[in-house]
Amino acid sequence: MESKAYSRGHAVCVTGPFQSHIKAMLKFAKLLRHKGFHITFVNTEFIHDRLQKAEGYKYSLDGLPNFRFEAIPDGLPPPNGKKPSQDPKPLLDTIRNNVLLHPFLDLLSKRHDPPISCIVSDAFMSFTVTAAKKFGLPIVLFNPITASSFMECHQFYTLRSKGLIQFQDESCLKEEYLETVVEGIPGMKDICMRDLLSYIRSIHPDISFFDFTMKPFEELSKASTIVIHTFDALEQQVLDDLSSKFPNLFAIGRLQLLLNQIEEEDSQLKSIGYSLWKEETECLEWLDSKQPKSVIYVNFGSGAVITREQFIELAMGLANSDQQFLWIIREDLVLGGTTDLPNEFEVKLADTGKGFIASWCPQDDVLDHPSIGGFLTHCGWGSTIESLSAGIEIKGEEDEQVKKRNEVEKFVRELMDGGEKCKELRKNAAEWRRLGEEAAAAPNGSSYKNFEKLVNEVLTRKQN
Repeated sequence: MESKAYSRGHAVCVTGPFQSHIKAMLKFAKLLRHKGFHITFVNTEFIHDRLQKAEGYKYSLDGLPNFRFEAIPDGLPPPNGKKPSQDPKPLLDTIRNNVLLHPFLDLLSKRHDPPISCIVSDAFMSFTVTAAKKFGLPIVLFNPITASSFMECHQFYTLRSKGLIQFQDESCLKEEYLETVVEGIPGMKDICMRDLLSYIRSIHPDISFFDFTMKPFEELSKASTIVIHTFDALEQQVLDDLSSKFPNLFAIGRLQLLLNQIEEEDSQLKSIGYSLWKEETECLEWLDSKQPKSVIYVNFGSGAVITREQFIELAMGLANSDQQFLWIIREDLVLGGTTDLPNEFEVKLADTGKGFIASWCPQDDVLDHPSIGGFLTHCGWGSTIESLSAGIEIKGEEDEQVKKRNEVEKFVRELMDGGEKCKELRKNAAEWRRLGEEAAAAPNGSSYKNFEKLVNEVLTRKQN
């Protein structure tokens, strides 16, 4: 990806308040900076403070020209101590109630050198559309979600008016109903109720999160361009249907594969970290001592939570599987409970030495490590598209993250034991990885070409 030394313009990048959204937008901003854009990266004060505390020196931009951070006030108290609150509701309420609009307008109205030429916003920060219109700036809405999720949200009100969703009572949570095929979602054949986004099918949706998610889809027609973090081969049919409705829609992913092509020649970009938690890199040394594809990586992301009972069953399932594992246990992983591990688990771990536990890790480095042979995750899109490697689904009741230890043990062994199912999963994973690499490859990969077209035909400031 050729670097442009001259200025293409000044892009103001606005991220959403979640770890996966921040990481994806920072990667996208790095790509734009490499192409010659001056970048102003906008966080809320709460998120800005957390990034500074977690990343330390890596969050310093000394010696990195044309990339700066700005924070806009959100009215929230700063993170308290080592364990900031993970309750997203207060921050979501500030967004959906337009609290951030006027601070953002104030930021845009300041004198900037070079002048601001475009806004690249997380699609869920819908106040930016109002701001772009006021200042006459083109805006790109960046969606760090799947094209299928995008389509579900876009079609939600139509589906609800037909009585297809949402769930009405507890009887809808029965297994046979969850397996019911949902008709009428363009580009998404044979999708089941189980497969729908949880907050779309929920009986009692969280209003803060539901409004935060759905409101942006009322603003789509006002955006200059829409970007979805996916690639053509992964979701071709639904992307084709979306493109017929939104002509200026670009599938650009996987972002890390695009970044890999430029970070060698633009090493300063590596100085900008992504994490809201301090990363423990000791796990990489532990992985170095393991055989190729011998370790299962277990991480439920930055926001998913499980009950204390589920936590214990997962722990014992991993221990009883007799497989090597790297398990990321956030301080707030257990809902309303402690992350202290049971004595039986500690004894097994001490006896076998087959596990390593950390509170957070550099996920890109872990997923790219040759010793990783499988990934057990909550299936958030950030983790899924980052890996495009072997994962497993452990089905349970509505919103259940894990089941009993014997089922965890069974699935982990099937994934890691080198048997027929393991071979099949890894074959599929290798194929998707190949297709992802092809999409990001210069000069003809679909994501590579889409990014070049976005820069050259949509975002580049016209020269007088």
